[in-house]
Amino acid sequence: MPPVPFITNNGTLASKYSFGTMQFGGKADKTESRKLYEVCREADINFFDTAYVYTDGLSEQYLGEFAAKERDSLIIASKCASVGGATSDTIRTQLDASRKRLNMDMIDVFYLHQWDKNTPLEETFSTLAELREAGLFRHIGVSNFSAWQTMKSASVAEKLGVQIDILQPMYNLVKRQAEVEILPMAISEGFHVAPYSPLGGGLLTGKYATGAGGRLMDDKMYKSRYGVDWMHETAKNLSGLALDADIHPATLAVSWVARNPGVTHPIISARSVEQLKPSLDAISLTLADDLYDRIMSLSRQPPPATDRLEEA
Repeated sequence: MPPVPFITNNGTLASKYSFGTMQFGGKADKTESRKLYEVCREADINFFDTAYVYTDGLSEQYLGEFAAKERDSLIIASKCASVGGATSDTIRTQLDASRKRLNMDMIDVFYLHQWDKNTPLEETFSTLAELREAGLFRHIGVSNFSAWQTMKSASVAEKLGVQIDILQPMYNLVKRQAEVEILPMAISEGFHVAPYSPLGGGLLTGKYATGAGGRLMDDKMYKSRYGVDWMHETAKNLSGLALDADIHPATLAVSWVARNPGVTHPIISARSVEQLKPSLDAISLTLADDLYDRIMSLSRQPPPATDRLEEA
């Protein structure tokens, strides 16, 4: 079943694409962050994503300032419990801090940033139910949850009178695990899906194939996540295909993610307007079936959940 559309306070539908503000206040200073926000609005993006832990709160602070004059036209998402666990105290404290930074009474989408194995789901979701009833946010989301974690959480949430509306998994051409269970589950159960990292931390832009630097070399986490030879070979081949098609590889990578029927609001991001442009170009690009299939063939398809390869 299709998910119920997200609608802004003034009745506008949420944009297909969303923008992640993780760089606001970090690699994008305030001036560049404002430019990124404005170019997204010019492209009719009205869905913005941030989190309690991003850039020590500057991401939320800057987003709130930029969004203030048109708050009712936007969907604003933030996340809690990346640190401190998903306890009642953590959720309440971080939600209050996020609302204060954003200068917003209500947040449209409030995610659990990651699974917490140490806190009972009943504690987590009873707290979320209470805060939602109080009008502090509208939709519950989960980020970086597996399929079983999502469905277990959804069962507990339903008993408490609330529901999970949106998922935020990692998904790109070299990280396709979401295709095994998460995306089929989302289609079946009616979850929105806002996947992050469609460019694979910059790998799929093609810049590393030319010897350029970036966080895949400088950041330990990203180096570990994408430091696999076949992933870099996939990126190199995507750049070759992009050259043949006369389309930027980043545009192809983002369009490929957006075309999956389980994806509703892919998250694009950048640290500069120049860097963002190829991702924005994906908004107006509709991949032909043959090009979509050619891109898909460049990377390894994950095995089915049952691991019965003969059925794949």
